[in-house]
Amino acid sequence: MKNIKSLYLLLVGLVCLPLQAADHFLKSPDGKLLVEIGTDGQLSYTIKRDGQVLLDNSPIGLVLEDKILGEDAKVSRANRRTLVKETIVSPHYRCSSFDVVYNELNLKLKGDFGVVFRAYDEGIAYRFYTTMREPLVIRDEIASMNFPQDYDTYMAYSTVKPGGDQYVMAFQNVYTKSTLKGVQTDNIAFLPVTVDCGNELKMTLLESDLEDYPGMFVKGDGKTTALQGTFAKYPTRMKQFPPRAMKRVVERAGYIAKTDGKRSYPWRIWAITEKDTEMPVNNLVYALASPNRIGDASWIKTGKVAWDWWNDWGIYNVDFKAGINMETYKYYIDFAADNHIEFVVLDEGWYNPGKGDMLTVIPELDLEELVRYGKSKGVDLILWTVFNVLDDQLEEACKKYSEMGISGFKIDFLDRDDQTAVEMAYRIAEMAAKYKLTLDLHGFYKPTGLNRTYPNIINYESVFGMEEMKWSSVQKDMMEYDVTMPYIRMMAGAVDYTPGAMRNASKKDFKDIYYNPMSQGTRCHQLAAYVVHDSPLTMLADNPTIYKREQECTDFIVSIPNKNIEETRVLQGKLGESVVMARRVGASWYVGGMTDWTAREITLDFDFLGDGTYEVVLFRDGANADKQAEDYKKETFTVTANAQKKIRMASGGGFAMAVIKK
Repeated sequence: MKNIKSLYLLLVGLVCLPLQAADHFLKSPDGKLLVEIGTDGQLSYTIKRDGQVLLDNSPIGLVLEDKILGEDAKVSRANRRTLVKETIVSPHYRCSSFDVVYNELNLKLKGDFGVVFRAYDEGIAYRFYTTMREPLVIRDEIASMNFPQDYDTYMAYSTVKPGGDQYVMAFQNVYTKSTLKGVQTDNIAFLPVTVDCGNELKMTLLESDLEDYPGMFVKGDGKTTALQGTFAKYPTRMKQFPPRAMKRVVERAGYIAKTDGKRSYPWRIWAITEKDTEMPVNNLVYALASPNRIGDASWIKTGKVAWDWWNDWGIYNVDFKAGINMETYKYYIDFAADNHIEFVVLDEGWYNPGKGDMLTVIPELDLEELVRYGKSKGVDLILWTVFNVLDDQLEEACKKYSEMGISGFKIDFLDRDDQTAVEMAYRIAEMAAKYKLTLDLHGFYKPTGLNRTYPNIINYESVFGMEEMKWSSVQKDMMEYDVTMPYIRMMAGAVDYTPGAMRNASKKDFKDIYYNPMSQGTRCHQLAAYVVHDSPLTMLADNPTIYKREQECTDFIVSIPNKNIEETRVLQGKLGESVVMARRVGASWYVGGMTDWTAREITLDFDFLGDGTYEVVLFRDGANADKQAEDYKKETFTVTANAQKKIRMASGGGFAMAVIKK
């Protein structure tokens, strides 16, 4: 064991030195990307694009108890597949289906393991597999990334301070831009991570098909241009903590995984994009995930949600005390029904969270009556709970609430992606599917394609969303984040950002108020989120009283489809500055644009439209939106594919439009 540890440390310490020449090569179908795999000694890989080195001689391997898979690598067999074509049907996604083409190299290595590389026009991916009869203890994974220059990088760091368990947090933070040598050396970053190679060429690190294994983080040493993959150790002891009966890791083992010896490991993906506008629509995470395991998925329902928690049950102009009671939730249901909103979520408080028993509803609520009342008006209910609370009562809770008529669960506070957390996610997804329940995963790690494997997972948090405005100062720059996140985080999968604030503030006026929250930026920036975000289950975060007061905006929000999306395009934009997205449902299009705190004027070209004439409804920033963020202007006009439209976005502003085929 001591010798294995010493060898592992030596390999990690030498990741920036030149290694052996490449022995195997694989090109993307268009010939632009080349991956060179070195196998004469330590297993490593290099990525080039049109001859330019993007990633240089980067060691990879699995560290077992008694050996390192990848050290002294010897190939026993190499199998190739060329121009493999797949059409992937993708329900509840940014498009109804998409095509992929790739070349594959499968290297079977001596020692009962191997590695598969795939080259797509959109990026490079690899995964290990082992073929051993006995179970394995994996002490670590070698995932080195050696860059030839001190590139800029965009990282979302753990929110836990040095000295704490930085692998335990909500996977929610703004992005920090720095050079590779300037990364925070006392912290780790969760994926996706983007590296800017210059001239708009970018590499984004993602993973897919994460199962029975911990998720990847990255760290840097501040001295070199290298990054290292790092992984949470296996939990050995958990402890329950108030106030929500959440179980936390209090002890970890010296290894990252205990697993079967015959298996495949997660895909490590480098999405490689030549333009920023390619980033939000890169589909490699979804494409590389395991296909549907639940069979018939026609029962899955998505849509929009009236939400209680962000607005703190803050309705007014009513004759009852608002709170977690029957009158309040019937009011929310009535609001949802009147506005053709599919769901109401009952967030924290419908059961006593401190007791950790979601089978017992508080006496103030007759849940069966609320379900009946909702269904009589065409509104379904979603129940909030904590991951480990549901897991402890899993089949009993799923059976009870499915039979009651509940549509699904919004599950919260997993806050980790070690092996046991990932196992819990699969366990819950499978059981929920058995009882035809959908899942919205909050306090959850970044998407890794689990929604393809279990399509009853209809949204993920893992985003610095609207809830952060309840307690974050304006120094947490939400406007910059909003035009960074779609390029990086959304590449991995859908986002439950929970937009819809009707209280909107300029940079100088914004205040974090927990019980009466507001958004940074303009009203139209909020409306744009309903188009910009991949979000099959989308919250209306503000309270029904305000939505009724702002009925024109409410009607428009509800009219923007977030299901049955057939096509998504990024029309223009630049990471960290602005984004303009378009989504097609049938012959009609919906377009949303956002800017950071810099006001911008864009020219929107309608050449993405088909033949014929279209009726446009446009919500844009008003003339005074730079100061009065709630100021907006509604316009209607007709266009054809030959038309153009100049649109000004205020500071922190945006626009949204419906383009309906006549």
